[in-house]
Amino acid sequence: MDILLWLLVALLVVIGLAGTVLPMLPGVPLVFAGLLLAAWIDGFAHVGWSLLLVLALLTLLSLVVDLAASSLGARGAGAGRAAMLGAAVGTLVGLFFGLVGLVIGPFLGAAAGQFLVRQNVIEAGRAGVGAWVGFVLGSLAKLALGLVMVLIFVVAWVF
Repeated sequence: MDILLWLLVALLVVIGLAGTVLPMLPGVPLVFAGLLLAAWIDGFAHVGWSLLLVLALLTLLSLVVDLAASSLGARGAGAGRAAMLGAAVGTLVGLFFGLVGLVIGPFLGAAAGQFLVRQNVIEAGRAGVGAWVGFVLGSLAKLALGLVMVLIFVVAWVF
């Protein structure tokens, strides 16, 4: 029975890490679920509640990064509030269209928001590119958070 639980732990962590860069998978929350299960299997002997709280906070941080990344990327490209709102809406709408939607949703949303306010195609394009770059950087940040969580867990387990 324990071996099946440990296989589930490994599966949750691996799928979670993949989900940090692949859309439609709650990446870091799956990593956290796997680590929580591992701590439970061990009776919390190696990893206690205080460390699990730290891992939970990192999980929450990943969710904030996920929601804010495209909007902040658009802002970094000089986009206005309408473009940042458009990037957020584009990301949410993109969720319903799989990988293609998540890749182009932030771009289209930011570009549309900027264009509605400024009626300038160049500025709209810049805002869209900024939103897309923010999405990519956000995905990398989530991957880094997931890997840090695993590293913290492993270090706590070993020492």
